[in-house]
Amino acid sequence: MSTTPTPVTIAFIGLGAMGSHMVRHLLAAGHTVRAFVRRREAAEAARALGAEPFFTPAEAARGASVVFTNVTSSEDVREVLLGAQGVIHGAAPGTICVDHSTISPIVTREIAAALAARGIEALDCPVSGGTMGAEAGTLTIMVGGKAEMLERVRPLLERLGQTITHIGDHGAGQVAKLCNQIAQVVNIEGIAEAMRFAAAQQVDTGRVFEAMATGMAGSRMLDLMGPKMVARNFAAGIEARLHDKDFGLARDIAEEIGLELPAMQATSAQLRALMARGWGKDDTSSLLRVLEG
Repeated sequence: MSTTPTPVTIAFIGLGAMGSHMVRHLLAAGHTVRAFVRRREAAEAARALGAEPFFTPAEAARGASVVFTNVTSSEDVREVLLGAQGVIHGAAPGTICVDHSTISPIVTREIAAALAARGIEALDCPVSGGTMGAEAGTLTIMVGGKAEMLERVRPLLERLGQTITHIGDHGAGQVAKLCNQIAQVVNIEGIAEAMRFAAAQQVDTGRVFEAMATGMAGSRMLDLMGPKMVARNFAAGIEARLHDKDFGLARDIAEEIGLELPAMQATSAQLRALMARGWGKDDTSSLLRVLEG
């Protein structure tokens, strides 16, 4: 990790479960944070963190040299950056917009072009590691955009993550994140099917998990999801609705370019069945319950 960087003024949009931890790390490094909030109670929460609240993205961006966004959908990012009260109307030329959201690479490129027309730089920097990684400052960050812009904000990103990889031009970070999600959730579906297969033959799933964990099937996702499935603990660590959203992006792009990805498509169907059962705010390990249904 680099030494403490020169303090800068940052705008932060998206004080959710992950964003609040990110802001805490940036404040601890001595930076000033101007946070966009929608409600009065959210303003109090921002003040409690040590950030100054503002009620439009444009206001939050005024005087900031870097703007972080961490919201849900492609249209959310478009609205907070380019909308009627968006960052584009408050940020000065030369400002760098760093988007930690997971959104469409196509929309990412459109947003980057619109910002560039106003002299504002953009980096797509989706993350992997979830709330625990955000809290610990150990996120994996995948970056799309100009390498020189990444170097300008690297000291800030190093406060949030341990692994920062420049993938390529605008949108490349989002492509890498969707690749991460495809591999991750197909793996979760495989774990669910293994647990279902064992249970259907009246074999102790806990012992099966222990054997798998030390064999060639061992993986980070097995270590995380296996115990949850064995214990039937479906409380959200990773909300299934977020994986469903990401898979929707990957599925739409694959269909648009005529790409056949059978495992991803089958897993996507299972995620949609999970959502239809009302389990979107439960953990993605609920894919086991879909199989049982």
